[in-house]
Amino acid sequence: MSVPGREQADAGRAVAEDAPVFVISVAAELAGMHAQTLRQYDRLGLVSPGRTRGGGRRYSPRDVALLREVQRLSQEDGVNLAGIKRIIDLESQVEALQQRVQELIEELEIAERRVIAAETAVQAGYRGDGCAPGVLSTGALVPLRPATSALVVWRPRDDR
Repeated sequence: MSVPGREQADAGRAVAEDAPVFVISVAAELAGMHAQTLRQYDRLGLVSPGRTRGGGRRYSPRDVALLREVQRLSQEDGVNLAGIKRIIDLESQVEALQQRVQELIEELEIAERRVIAAETAVQAGYRGDGCAPGVLSTGALVPLRPATSALVVWRPRDDR
């Protein structure tokens, strides 16, 4: 007897981690649980599967792994469902923050490359790189030399 949704996983084809492919009966079997348990976990917000247009639940391989983790925490570690929900929420926050940190690191690397490129351009402008001796290219940066060497001394007025 063939179980709907199982052929895709068994056929050896790669299934995306978040692809909602398993009907509730298959997900329950894969997780070693009863389908009613999966419905209860969905109601409690522990594991929220994808939905079809008709409202049927479709579980992804990631959902099945999460179901197994919920079962392990509950049975082996004795954590209640409220505690499990809190653990799942905190793990999701950590994952989101790690992703944001990675995005910021990438943005920082891009900004650092831009700064290095700008510094290189400024230094090239000061040196006059790419120009014939004695000739400035348009937009070349040159140090400004004062026209005079006069010194100004400031003394406060004595208003007494």
